[in-house]
Amino acid sequence: PAPAGLPGDPDPEEAVSDDSARHGGRVRGFPHERGNWATHVYLPYTAQEEFLELLELLVSQARTYVPSLAAMEEFHLSLSQCVVLRYHWIEPFVRSLRERLAAFHRFFCVADQVKVYTNQNKTRTFIGLEVSAGHFQLLELVSEVDGVLEEFDLPTFYKDPSFHISLAWCVGDLSGRLEGQCLRELQDIVDGFEESAFLLRIQWEQIRCKSGNKYFSFPLR
Repeated sequence: PAPAGLPGDPDPEEAVSDDSARHGGRVRGFPHERGNWATHVYLPYTAQEEFLELLELLVSQARTYVPSLAAMEEFHLSLSQCVVLRYHWIEPFVRSLRERLAAFHRFFCVADQVKVYTNQNKTRTFIGLEVSAGHFQLLELVSEVDGVLEEFDLPTFYKDPSFHISLAWCVGDLSGRLEGQCLRELQDIVDGFEESAFLLRIQWEQIRCKSGNKYFSFPLR
């Protein structure tokens, strides 16, 4: 284990509390421990004004079924699970990612299929836009990210991933209320939205890794 007090390690008084009331009732997937850095690799998505208009329509409709639904404030497409890195692993982990991802070019995908998701322990439910085109390029990226995770003996991504951009979430497993009729209504909103064809064809320009409070960017060629 790394010695305590390394640069970037949180001070004891800054350690993260596991009190779920402080973050909307969300339950931490693994306990916080000093020197452990929650780490996630993803494609960031910058929302345009039209995307936020579509989001508002979708969340407003979905709240007629689940009033507690909250819109996401930031948007991304995951290329890894959230894993735990020790502080002294961060630099070699990022270096390995940078080497493996250096050859990748920018690419498009289409995310236009509304889908309901729950996290692994069923403590949160999400509404997302699933990718319907561009799956192959995403799998290639995940293969390289998985290779880095394996170097550090960390869990790789899901075997048959459903690539998606999460739009809204709520506490608990409320998928039963959102699937069926609600899901059909949400898909109709997406299909009927004037800007959908242009808006949901997304060009990815960079990959990002977040580890604790540190961000690392890997531009695509």
